[in-house]
Amino acid sequence: MFDTPFDTRADERDRAFAEADDNLEPYEGDHDQQAPLPATEAPPPRRRRLWVMLAIVVVIAAAWWLLRGDAVPAAAPPMAEVTVATPLQREITEWDEFIGRFEASKSVEVRPQVSGQVTAVHFTDGQFVRQGAPLFTIDARSYRASLAEAQAGVASASSALALSRSNLARAQRLIAEDAIAATEIDRLQAEVRANQAALAAAQAQVRSRDLEVEFTTVRAPISGRISDRRVDAGNLVAAGAGEAATLLTTINAVDPIYFEFEGSEAMFLRARREGLDAGAEVDIRLADESDYRWHGTLDFTDNALDQRSGTIRARAIVRNGEGFLAPGLFGNMRLATGGTHQALLVPDAAVATDQTRKLLMVVDAQGTVAAREVQLGPIVDGLRVIESGLAPTDRVVISGMQMAMPGQPVRTRPGRIAPPPGAGADRQPPAAGSPAAAR
Repeated sequence: MFDTPFDTRADERDRAFAEADDNLEPYEGDHDQQAPLPATEAPPPRRRRLWVMLAIVVVIAAAWWLLRGDAVPAAAPPMAEVTVATPLQREITEWDEFIGRFEASKSVEVRPQVSGQVTAVHFTDGQFVRQGAPLFTIDARSYRASLAEAQAGVASASSALALSRSNLARAQRLIAEDAIAATEIDRLQAEVRANQAALAAAQAQVRSRDLEVEFTTVRAPISGRISDRRVDAGNLVAAGAGEAATLLTTINAVDPIYFEFEGSEAMFLRARREGLDAGAEVDIRLADESDYRWHGTLDFTDNALDQRSGTIRARAIVRNGEGFLAPGLFGNMRLATGGTHQALLVPDAAVATDQTRKLLMVVDAQGTVAAREVQLGPIVDGLRVIESGLAPTDRVVISGMQMAMPGQPVRTRPGRIAPPPGAGADRQPPAAGSPAAAR
C-alpha cells in the first residue's frame, strides 16, 4: 500500500521511541529483590497500519449499509372493485317538457248590486261554496218598502184601466143610437191604452223593486273555493258598475282547473305537423312530486305568437275533483310529441361531468376503465336516456365510480339496471277516487 504523510510521521515517532528505549540505563538498586522485567517485542508499525485501515474499511462499509436509503418495497394496493351493467333497452315515448302555472277555470269578484248595511255573513273563509248559496245579507227594509209602494202603484193603474174600459164599453153601446160623437169614442180608446201602459209600467216597477229586495241577499254566482271576506257585518257597502262597487270576496272555480304554459315556435310547428291539437293528453307533476300523477288534455292554443318572446300561449284542462290543486301552483308538464322508439337508459348517478362534457365510465373485456362521452336525453321513469355515444353491449360502471379511473384495471361485479321503485306509476291508470282519476 502507498504511504501517506500520516504514515511517515508515525514511522518517525516509532523510531524515536525505540532509540529512547535503547539509551535507557538499568535501575541501580537492590538487584537481589527486584528481578528484571522480561522485554516484550513491540508490534511492527506496518501491521498496525493494516489493522487501522481494515477497521476504517469496516466502519465505512457498515455506514454505507445503514445509510444506503433503500426502502422496503411497499405492498401493491388492492385492485378497485366496481359494479357494472349493460344499459337498459326499452321503448320510450318522447316528451316535450314545459313549466307552467295552474289557473282557475272561472274567477269571480263578488260585489253588491244594492247599497246598504251588511247584516250577516253566511260562509267561512276559504270554504267550498255551491252556486246560489247565500254569502252576505244586506239590510232590506228600505227595499221592501219601495216594493210595497210599487205594488200599490200597480193596484192604482189596474183600477184606472178597469174604469177606462167600462167607459169605453158604455160609449160603444151608444154608437148604434148615434148618441155619441166619434171623437169621444177615440178619446176613450186612447185612455184605455194609456191606462194599460201605466199598468205595465207599474208592474215593471214592482219587478224592479222585487229584484232589489232579492239582491239584498248576495249569493254565490259560481261553485268554487271562496276567499276570505273583505267586509264584516255592520259595514256599509255601495253598489255600482265594475270596480266602483265594494268588493266583498272572490270565488275561484277549481274543478276543472286550467294549466297554462308557453311553448316555443319550434314546439308549435312540431305539434302542428304531428297533428297535436285540442284533446292531446298531457301529464303534470308538482314541485314536490317525482312522478307525473296529474293528467289532462290540451284545451286551447292561442291564435298568434308573442312577437317579443317568440312563444305561444297554450292551456290544458285538468280534473280536480278533490280540490287539491289551487290556482297559482307551479308544475312541470310533459306533452308527447315524438312518438315511441327504442332507447338506452342508465342511472342518472352514473353520468359524470367534465366541464361541458357528459361522460360514462365503461369497462372493456380486459377489465380496463375508459371514459365514454355521451349525449343525454330526458329522464324516463327515473333513468337517464342516452341519445348517442353508448352501445347496448357496453358495460357501464353503476357503482363505485369514485374508484374507476380511466386507464386503470378494476375488478368487476355484475349488476342490473332497473327503474327505481315507484317509477312509471304516473302512466298507470289512476285508482278510483284518486286526484288523478278522471281525465
